[in-house]
Amino acid sequence: MKIIYMTLLIICGITDSRSEQYNVVGPTDPVLAVAGEDVILPCYIKPNSSAVDMRVEWFRLDLQDSVVHLYQEHKDTNTYQSQSYRGRTQLFKQELQRGNTSLKLSTVQLSDEGLYKCFIQSESWHDDITVNVTFEAVGSPPLITIDGFDHSGGVHLQCESKGWSLEPELVWLDREGVTLKSEATDTHRDTDGFRVKHTITVYNSDSKYHCRVKLRHHMLETEIITSSKMLNSLRLFVIWTSVAVVFSVIAVILIAALIHKHRDLNREKMKNQEEHSRLLQRQKIIVPYVFTLFRKHAVTVTLNPDSAHPRLTVSDDGKQVRDGNTRSTEVNDREKEQSDTFDEYLAVLGKEGFSSGCFYFEVQVTGQTDWFLGVIRESINRKGFYYLNPENGYWTVQMRYGEYWACDSQHDSLSLSVEPQRVGVFVDYEGGLVSFYDVEDRSHIYSFTGQSFTEKLYPVVGLGYYQNVNSAPLIICNDF
Repeated sequence: MKIIYMTLLIICGITDSRSEQYNVVGPTDPVLAVAGEDVILPCYIKPNSSAVDMRVEWFRLDLQDSVVHLYQEHKDTNTYQSQSYRGRTQLFKQELQRGNTSLKLSTVQLSDEGLYKCFIQSESWHDDITVNVTFEAVGSPPLITIDGFDHSGGVHLQCESKGWSLEPELVWLDREGVTLKSEATDTHRDTDGFRVKHTITVYNSDSKYHCRVKLRHHMLETEIITSSKMLNSLRLFVIWTSVAVVFSVIAVILIAALIHKHRDLNREKMKNQEEHSRLLQRQKIIVPYVFTLFRKHAVTVTLNPDSAHPRLTVSDDGKQVRDGNTRSTEVNDREKEQSDTFDEYLAVLGKEGFSSGCFYFEVQVTGQTDWFLGVIRESINRKGFYYLNPENGYWTVQMRYGEYWACDSQHDSLSLSVEPQRVGVFVDYEGGLVSFYDVEDRSHIYSFTGQSFTEKLYPVVGLGYYQNVNSAPLIICNDF
């Protein structure tokens, strides 16, 4: 009888150990960290299981005494945390119950580059993954200068950007977005990183040109608007500068002829004047660039209540949405599964879809503290929990827990100087571009580049996941 009892205990133990089959998963590719910014080191339990009661430890594999962050017994225990990480690490406590044990590392520095281990342990199970963090330096915004004129009336425009950790791609575009061929290119690497410089000659006196520099998911762009009035003023400046230089040279020559005893001195003065003349002729006139607005591609967006989560209330005119603070009980589970509404994310789509060209719309987010917005693919999944990233058909930015995020493959943290009150969304379907802008601050927020669209894209706005206690609405803006 005892043997049978012990056998049953062993079988139960094996059954229990097999019932808890979890894996720790994370990124297969290196995580790119930008100097001075924040970075998220992804780490998840699959299938989703709460990590609230587990031990979560982050440490470096390539350093001694390298405790990065330790969570155990329901609290952070960082007594033995490495000094260089003090005050710079954070777990997302509200996400632990979903198995999200990702680590936020603030104010990234070069010494943070290396191999990180995410170790998770419960009473009967443990697993870990390794995350490779590589350092990436983003260069300066492209600077456009006028580098002179040619004899046929063309204007030499030069664009330069420097300080990149890897060699970026720099291109010139006309006002239609067509790539222009650079006539002179220069790429150089020094102690500060890569510097790229491209020059083109333009003959259209009333036009607009863009200089764009890209590296992976980073894109910086500067615009110059040329006009006949501006170019004529610049030509007059160069002409009068040349005349002044000529008179200066003549004056030096006359003085040299009259004062023979100071011949050597006067020759030196003439040489200096001639050098000054060359410097004046070569000087570069920096032209301030204008913030790019896309309102000429503005479209009318009307929210579709048939796609809205049951909690949401859409205004009669289809321009506002807010959380209704009650979950619908009138729709049974089978109808929910068959309907086109969202059942977990508090989201709603625009009625109109777009499958070509460019389009632009603006959303007011004032007062709301949990939101996301952008565009989605027509065939996306609207049921359950999933990540709002391009792989799942979402191109969005969001505000959550008081921070701003670009919902890209790596869920990038955004460092914004001011809180956006009104966000503009610009899409170039054929160009594979989705860009977000702070309308009031006239600043760029984030861009998804190099995308490939094959289905209709629909505007989407959302108030977070499952519920939103903030009563402020998201508003589609048409007052521009």
